Amino acid sequence: MKSTFLNRREFLRSSAAAMAAATARNTLAAETPVDLPASHRDAMRQRKRRIVIQHDVHWVMLNYGKMHPDGGAAFPPFRDAVFSYVDEPGSQIDAIWWDIGGRATGAAYPSKVAPAEAAPLVQQWFRGGLDWVAELVNETRRRKLEVFWNHRISEVDILPGGGHSKQPDPLKVEHPDWVLPVSWWPHGMWNLASEGLREHKVVLLRELATRYNLDGIQIDFARHIPCLPVGRQWELRGHVTQFMRQVRRMLLEVAQQRGRPFLLAARVPQTPDGCRADGFDVKTWAEQHLVDVLTLGSRSMDVDVEGLRAAVGSAVQLQPCFDDHHATDGYRYASSEFLRGVFANHFQRGADSVVAFNWAIGTPEVARTVGGEIAPLTHQIAFKEIGDPRTMAGKDKMFAVERRGGYPWADGFFNRNDTAPLPASLANDGPPAEFAIHISDAPDVANANVTLRCVLFRATEKDDLAIRMNGAPLSINLRDAEWKDAQIFSPGRQPTSGGKGQYRVNPKQRLFRLECPVPREVWKRGCNRVEIRVAKRGPSLAGEVIQIEKLEAHLRFH
Repeated sequence: MKSTFLNRREFLRSSAAAMAAATARNTLAAETPVDLPASHRDAMRQRKRRIVIQHDVHWVMLNYGKMHPDGGAAFPPFRDAVFSYVDEPGSQIDAIWWDIGGRATGAAYPSKVAPAEAAPLVQQWFRGGLDWVAELVNETRRRKLEVFWNHRISEVDILPGGGHSKQPDPLKVEHPDWVLPVSWWPHGMWNLASEGLREHKVVLLRELATRYNLDGIQIDFARHIPCLPVGRQWELRGHVTQFMRQVRRMLLEVAQQRGRPFLLAARVPQTPDGCRADGFDVKTWAEQHLVDVLTLGSRSMDVDVEGLRAAVGSAVQLQPCFDDHHATDGYRYASSEFLRGVFANHFQRGADSVVAFNWAIGTPEVARTVGGEIAPLTHQIAFKEIGDPRTMAGKDKMFAVERRGGYPWADGFFNRNDTAPLPASLANDGPPAEFAIHISDAPDVANANVTLRCVLFRATEKDDLAIRMNGAPLSINLRDAEWKDAQIFSPGRQPTSGGKGQYRVNPKQRLFRLECPVPREVWKRGCNRVEIRVAKRGPSLAGEVIQIEKLEAHLRFH
């Protein structure tokens, strides 16, 4: 299947008149809320989701092609594999948002305004007359699931066979004013302060919206920031707002032509301050009806749903996201109890739905057939539980305090978890360290109990620590000087997130675990305050201080 790719200058000329008119109209209406048709508002009121999968199948496709260098990578086995967990009985997956665009290698679909994807397998399928994107969209609709296209606002330059390109996207060379220099990627990221880039992206998104039978499009700002000049993100926030307005108006036009609403979502940081730091004026977006759904965060378990709800109101649906490939530091491929705690907290704090990103497509046996990520079966269990608080009720959970770091691929707030409380130092003679732990369940079930766990580095059995929860002192009933944790590397350097997720315990590691039973009258549903201080320090090396590595509340039902 051939794609007729327009010369870039021809493409810009052909769209210049329409875009100039749209820009003039949008400028005049810059402060005027977009008028949403009644059918659109009704669709939003009726649209209910439990679990959304942001399905990153592009790299799975690359691996599948590598497994069949002879050209024998048929589409049906790939199709069946990527829907494997979706099709399991009891699945709570209601929506698939396909994350297969934004690549610097070109369009993954037959496009008239962008060069074709150069990956050998995509070219093979194109030559055989197969539009694999159309097949995935149609298969999603056949299952009566919501289907979105996820547009990565700025992607790294990837080679057709995978791996980082030494040469930038030709479009970056042709339009250097569309590019931002960044600290972590030599070819830079896209700059939404450039009017030409915004227009280019709207044309690309219009082609997708008119080519495929989608329910909506998500603008994914997580991949990657910055998208505005560093240090001026909030100052220049109007450019991103203008882009969201352009996309919204374009999708309303498409919706009118096809006679069915077209929704718009955006993935933004998990706190109001984070949105501000990266230049995303979500309050204005909501006030001007520029967005229907906000996906909150990416690799963070502590999501300020309450703060963002206060900013955007009840008309915008909020759905926290958890990436279990670039997971929050220290909890990659964690237990079912941990995953229940993360997602139960999201719902307790007011989420409308939840998002799983970079999760396994199926069991290890299924994943191996197409080169998918080999992950533990906790994902299989979670897809049948985490979309509904009722299916998590009465089941053991673990709630943890977030750890910093692990994600260097951003200049800004998004993804980095730089404001997370842990690790934290405990001064030998200073004030207590204070933390918040959210617990989704209430202490009104007779068989529920909570244990507070603290994992320390440089602590010994001779150290006396005082721990309080919600102002009440806790007794320490377990001291374990031989505790090991393969995802804590102190005093070594913390690795970046991602990779194969295979961690080995260092036999010489010396962590110290404390556990405290929490009386029923002390813990509560919602935010719990924990204080930890050194009451008396035992003999130690001069100048060393204790470091708190992990702080967890374990909820058990007996």
